[in-house]
Amino acid sequence: NIVHTQGWVHCHSAASDASGVVKCVMDELFPYFSGEKDLPAKTRIAYACCLNMCGAVHCSDIAILGVHTRAPVIEHDDLPKMCEIPTLVASCPTGAIRPATVDGQQSIEIVEEQCMYCGNCYT
Repeated sequence: NIVHTQGWVHCHSAASDASGVVKCVMDELFPYFSGEKDLPAKTRIAYACCLNMCGAVHCSDIAILGVHTRAPVIEHDDLPKMCEIPTLVASCPTGAIRPATVDGQQSIEIVEEQCMYCGNCYT
């Protein structure tokens, strides 16, 4: 069988939704799980929507992992209304988020080379 996480419905940092990917994988592998074709051994497949790995991809034979690949877009006008800048800066494990002044307003900047796309900054 395939083990998977709940996806964007429950995960605060999901890079993708589990349901669609799992359905596609199971459709392709259906002959192996229904007994029409044989596998050399029991196989565990896991899908995780983000790097938190609650889908146990680290202990599976085949692992599919959703990963963010772009730094978040900053909306400088809305940022002060949505979050506290010091807390936002502290949430980044690599120090890629730094305070900045944009058009006379307090905001942030993201050093994309340092960003590891973890999703902590928007959760």
